Amino acid sequence: MKFFIMGGTGFIGGSLIRHLLKKGHKVTALVRSAAKAGNLPSGTNSIVGNPLEPGQWQKEAAQTDVIVNLVGKPIMTRWTRTARKEIMETRVLSTRMAVKAIPEKQDHGITMINANAVGCYGFTKDAIITEKSPAGEGFLAEVTKSWQEEAEVAGEKGARVVIARLGAIIGRGGGALAQMLPSFQYGLGGRLGSGKQWFPWMHLHDLCRAILFVAEKAEISGAVNMCSPNPVTNIELTKTLARELKRPAILPVPGFVLKIAIGGAAEIALEGQRVIPGILEKQGFDFNFPTLEKALRDLSP
Repeated sequence: MKFFIMGGTGFIGGSLIRHLLKKGHKVTALVRSAAKAGNLPSGTNSIVGNPLEPGQWQKEAAQTDVIVNLVGKPIMTRWTRTARKEIMETRVLSTRMAVKAIPEKQDHGITMINANAVGCYGFTKDAIITEKSPAGEGFLAEVTKSWQEEAEVAGEKGARVVIARLGAIIGRGGGALAQMLPSFQYGLGGRLGSGKQWFPWMHLHDLCRAILFVAEKAEISGAVNMCSPNPVTNIELTKTLARELKRPAILPVPGFVLKIAIGGAAEIALEGQRVIPGILEKQGFDFNFPTLEKALRDLSP
């Protein structure tokens, strides 16, 4: 298949491209400058353009089988008015531009896989969350709702639309693990807040496999939770990470300290969600890293 990747130079995008190329697929990535094309895996075609604006890249995207949009400003930052605006706009505008790239009359069925997040469900304590669970409230829920609504317009043009609701993705060189490792490596790790909050996670390799999995299965559309079937509490996460790194984890971080440090974004770490990948399990997706222990063992430095 021919894939068009938006956000291909990011943490997830680079690994996804390498996985797709390894499986024999053709990949074109949208980059903001010719210099950034040098960061792409060997064998990747590239086209320069701004994912938030119309451009020649849209004609290129229209000729592919699958458009994957991973564009979005990171959310683990202080949610100032400017940051909130950028978090929303980078997701909504990139999705809008991706949808506009899809022809009204297609000579082949395009699949659009648009990133989203489990933040759409809000925070519901110990309740088990599947794709059938209702939307929640709050800033993240508002962002994911607008994000998804833009993507669903592609369905009106005859495209198959998959809303990839991502949990915390762990892998080498970025993502949630990169944020946690430094403190644990120096023996300064510990639970966040009460530690009872759930942590929906997924190994980066399994995420790349899951994206290809849904791309190849024409019967899958709509929301798909992309996370491990075994979410853990923050206490379990802390103990497992400390054990795998052979470091102590005795310095808990009070919730108010985290809120002072990163403001509203702290609710992601302090509330959490018990999310289950219902669609992937129903469709028979085989996780290579179903447990956190196995995933961290693979990723340990």
